Amino acid sequence: MRPDARAWFADRTSSARSLDEIDVAALLRAKRRGGHRVSVVLPARNEEATVGRLVADLHAHWVRGVPLVDELVVVDSDSTDATAAVAQAAGAEVVATTDVLPAAGTRRGKGEALWKSLAATTGDLVVFLDADLLGDVAHYVPGLLAPLLADPQIAYVKGCYTRPLEVGSTVVPAGGGRVTELTARPLLNALWPELAGVVQPLGGEYAGRRSVLEQVPFVSAYGVEVGLLVDLLRLGGLSSLAQADLGVRRHTSQDAEALGEMAGQVVATVLSRAAGAREASGLLTQFRHDGRGFVPRSSAVAVDERPPMITVAEYRARLAV
Repeated sequence: MRPDARAWFADRTSSARSLDEIDVAALLRAKRRGGHRVSVVLPARNEEATVGRLVADLHAHWVRGVPLVDELVVVDSDSTDATAAVAQAAGAEVVATTDVLPAAGTRRGKGEALWKSLAATTGDLVVFLDADLLGDVAHYVPGLLAPLLADPQIAYVKGCYTRPLEVGSTVVPAGGGRVTELTARPLLNALWPELAGVVQPLGGEYAGRRSVLEQVPFVSAYGVEVGLLVDLLRLGGLSSLAQADLGVRRHTSQDAEALGEMAGQVVATVLSRAAGAREASGLLTQFRHDGRGFVPRSSAVAVDERPPMITVAEYRARLAV
C-alpha cells in the first residue's frame, strides 16, 4: 500500500460496529449546531421480503426515537411486488423513479434510483442504504453520519464491514464481496492506488454531502458505487473521503451469473474513467450449461450515466422556489 493510502486508512477509518461505540447524543447536538438536515435513502426493486423490517427499525430508532433523520425515503425502481406498500406501511415515504424529474425520463438500474433520490429529498446530508440488508443495522446511519458531522472537510463516507457468504445452510464468514475481490479491488489498486485503503469500494452503504453528490454523474447500473468513488476522489481529493467500520453486513446473495453481469458493469465504469483506456465493447457474454452443452448469453454492460444534478434545469428550478 502506498504511503498516502496507508496514512488515509489510519486517519480516515472510524469504528462504529455497534451503537455502543457511537455517542448518539453528541451526533444530535452536532446536527443541530450545524443546522443540518438528514435524508436516508433506500433504493429498492422487489425487496418486499426485507424492506419493511429495515424501514420499521430505522424509523423507530432515528425518526421516532432520536430525531437524527428528517427524511426516510424508499425510491422504488419499477417493483412488481409489494415493496412500495410494505415500505410505506413501515414508515417510509415512497417515491417511484418514474415520478421524479419526469422530463428526464427513466432508465433501469440502481444508480438511476440513487440519482433521482437527490431530487426527491431535501437533506444536506444524504445516507444511502441497500434495501436487502438483514439483521441489526440500526447503527449504520449514525456510524456513517459521524465523520460528516465531526469534520467539515469530509464529504463522503463509505461503510466497510465483513461480508459472510450464506449458501443454503453453509456460511463462509468472509466469503462475500466476490465482485469486489475479483474485479473492483484489483482494478482500483492498479489505476488509483491511493484508494487501496478503501475496504469496501462497492458497498451499498455510504453517506455524503449534497453539495458534492450533485456535482458528479451517477452511472445508472451497478457501476454506480465505483463511479462515485473515483469521481469524488477527483473532485475533492483523498482527504475528502472517509470510511466507517460498521461490523458485519448480511444481505441476500446473488448467483454467479448475476455477479458476472455486475462485474462487467464495474469494469465498464472503471474503463470509462481510466485515462487513455479503449472504449469498452458494452457487451458481456456468459455461458450456461443446459446438460448438453454451453449456451451463450450476452448482456449489455455499457456505461450509462446521468449528468451532475446541478446541471439539470428542472432540479435547479426546484432549488429556486
